[in-house]
Amino acid sequence: MKTKGTHNYYVYILTNKRKTVLYTGVTNNLKERLYFHGNPEPFSKAFTSRYRCFYLIYYEHFFEIEDAIKREKQIKGWSRDKKNSLITNTNPEWKFLNDTI
Repeated sequence: MKTKGTHNYYVYILTNKRKTVLYTGVTNNLKERLYFHGNPEPFSKAFTSRYRCFYLIYYEHFFEIEDAIKREKQIKGWSRDKKNSLITNTNPEWKFLNDTI
């Protein structure tokens, strides 16, 4: 059993190729989660599959799931402009980060 504060959780934002759609999620394994977003089940009705949001443009690391979920909900409640600013502050060119994980 891991001790408190030694887990890894990530809040992340994905976009589509044209960068017109944003998806915010939380996971404990970012690399694996990106794989599943990019390789959906056939006929999947998931948001990321429908809108082809497979490209990682932002993420944050947390040690506690409660903190990660709180942050995910906070970001999901923001306007598109505020999300754009968050992304631009750490990834000014909105480069796809999938291969850096």
